[in-house]
Amino acid sequence: MYYDPFVLPFTLGLLLLLGYLLVKYGTWFWQLDAQDKKKIRYRLLTRRTLIALREIVAEGLIHRKIFKVNPRLGYMHMSLAFGWFLLIVVGAIEAHIFVKGSAPLYFPIFFRYFVPDQHHFFFSWGFAQLMDLLLLFVLSGLFMAFAKRFNAKTVGLKKTTKLKVVDKFVLTALWLIFPLRLLAESLTSGYHNSGGFLTGSLGAVFQYLFPTEPFIYPAWWAYSLSLGVFFVGLPFTRYMHIPTEMVLIFFRNWGLKLKVNNPVLKAVEIYSCPKCGICIDTCQLNELQNTTKSQSVYFIQRVRNAENYRELAENCLLCGRCESVCPVGIDLTALRLMHKTDFSENKKDQFAFVSERTNTADVIYFAGCMTHLTPTIKNSMEQIFKQAGENYWFMDKEQGACCGRPLKLAGQFQAASELVSLNRNMILQSGAHTLVTSCPICYKIFKEDYRLPLRVLHHSEYINELLVSKKIQVKKSTISVVYHDPCELGRGAAVYQAPRNALQFASNVIENGSSGQNSLCCGGSLANQSLSENNKQNIAHTTVHKLTDNNPELIATACPMCKKTLGAVSAVKVVDIAELVAKQMIVKPVHQKQKAVSVAEFA
Repeated sequence: MYYDPFVLPFTLGLLLLLGYLLVKYGTWFWQLDAQDKKKIRYRLLTRRTLIALREIVAEGLIHRKIFKVNPRLGYMHMSLAFGWFLLIVVGAIEAHIFVKGSAPLYFPIFFRYFVPDQHHFFFSWGFAQLMDLLLLFVLSGLFMAFAKRFNAKTVGLKKTTKLKVVDKFVLTALWLIFPLRLLAESLTSGYHNSGGFLTGSLGAVFQYLFPTEPFIYPAWWAYSLSLGVFFVGLPFTRYMHIPTEMVLIFFRNWGLKLKVNNPVLKAVEIYSCPKCGICIDTCQLNELQNTTKSQSVYFIQRVRNAENYRELAENCLLCGRCESVCPVGIDLTALRLMHKTDFSENKKDQFAFVSERTNTADVIYFAGCMTHLTPTIKNSMEQIFKQAGENYWFMDKEQGACCGRPLKLAGQFQAASELVSLNRNMILQSGAHTLVTSCPICYKIFKEDYRLPLRVLHHSEYINELLVSKKIQVKKSTISVVYHDPCELGRGAAVYQAPRNALQFASNVIENGSSGQNSLCCGGSLANQSLSENNKQNIAHTTVHKLTDNNPELIATACPMCKKTLGAVSAVKVVDIAELVAKQMIVKPVHQKQKAVSVAEFA
């Protein structure tokens, strides 16, 4: 029987952890609604589970997404997670071969203590070398993690997450696990003249310098204690993300979705945050002086610890930059919105002013509130509709209601739902087959919340279709144009190519590094009501500076808010795609010569 009292800290810590997780996850499952439980039952033994397992390996162990964003940080996380996993698996195989059957749970972990001498069994020498190699792999990542804590730039970050005291305590226990394992195995190998290339060599040095026997037993105790402390502290720190991320991956692949009335999914996402700090670097508020640390990692930390998070919930652009790089794929924007409801009072009877009138048409045009504040966009769209010969209805031309998205951004979910219902009825009664909007904010809610049985297009998509089908034609200019991806249209709705294609018909499009998913927010977000005008302008200045790296003659965008915000601080003219196309649209017969448009005409 292989046993010694020093195995108790590890064994008891692991059992306590497993017991806690069983109760915690069991409670979460019990709290799921009947529909979600049904999804799990029907999809458990399907291909979805295999896909989830593959994702767990790719993201939970190898950290593929982090590698894509930051290879150095990806290696650090992979060496710790995947390296430790391989140490456990290979160690279990080695122990199983040695005993030729089952062994106590702790036996593979402390194998070198219970089997210190050179034993000749299948692949014994190879196991010793392989286990040393894996330990060295883990230690390399541990060294990087230690360096990162004192200088984030060593792993390619600008800043690292500020940790709570309990996080620091458990982090210390984690950091000690592998050096103590190296020490315990090396001391044992030095005394017994065994071990692999790492532990054997280090052990020989120790044995040469001092008698190792008195230190062997304390070293194994220290190793076991560090494991036990880490296991016991894991549920109360950021390391709870390790098992919970696997639950989140399974839930996602089984079709469970984050909803306002689903506290379980909210809790799973919150506990899945690893506090890796990637969201800190990508947040534009991080560059501002004298602002609250409102990045997603700190917001989630406050929510999880039941601390006051109102200021952090409200001080966010909801631009989606953090969500686009989150290695766990946490729905950070939705989490912020849902927790805004905790501070927002829903008001009734707000829409009595709305005239519920409907016109019949093939195409509905919904300009949106911000487009009405930038009338050249809606005027350009009307020119385009008429030139294309569309039978259209300008739905919100007079006394129209808002789309409802700004209410959601303010946490007014109930009021937004009422407004959606009101608008939806009018849209359905029109008999239209297509709805076109100029505002990405409107576009997002029409696509996601209205559940419309008709096509919903942003005007950049619609204009591109008209140009491709030659329903309208434009005179291509040599004007160099850089396109700014609006947050809600790009990261929010994955519309990237259509605007560029439309611009390519009318101009010379040039790209820059701040485009696509990496696009910068203009700073004028309706979601953030706590940011000062000065800070909003600072964000806009930074965005314009990045956009004009290649000296474009025009900045084109597809959002009235972006046009207004960037235009207020930019020396380069900012136009909407609709304006650019309308300006260069051929309205005369094709055989007549149309002059090329110059930049001066946009002044």
